[in-house]
Amino acid sequence: MTDVTGIDHIYISVSDLDSSEAFYDRVMLQALGFRKNRFVIGGDPHVQYFNRHFGYVLRPAREETKHDSYALGLHHFCLRVESIADVVAVANELRGAGIDASEPRLYAEYAPDYWATFFSDPDGVRLEVTNYRQERRDRHDRWN
Repeated sequence: MTDVTGIDHIYISVSDLDSSEAFYDRVMLQALGFRKNRFVIGGDPHVQYFNRHFGYVLRPAREETKHDSYALGLHHFCLRVESIADVVAVANELRGAGIDASEPRLYAEYAPDYWATFFSDPDGVRLEVTNYRQERRDRHDRWN
């Protein structure tokens, strides 16, 4: 059996590439330390944010509808950082950049060490930043 080693890239269709790029610059570049490039596929401009692990790509939508987290498709996208302190730092950075991120806090109903902050992009795509929880570490380290 082939082992999937990670997510390579995710594409998000956006209603306004310029406003989404401005938003994601604050999230991905400023708060999370990603890098950025641009490219064109089929005549459509794309903006890619990437780190050593994966790419998060914006592309223009062909139909303009607000994202509905409870419709078919993506509910939310969660990014993981190393520690609780990192969750707090990212939330503070986001709020300092004018993004309405929730107060970082413990969500014990999810897991005993689950800290997170939540926010939405200009099209209503829900985003989350959480810490690398012990259950995830154990899963990784004790897979076999």
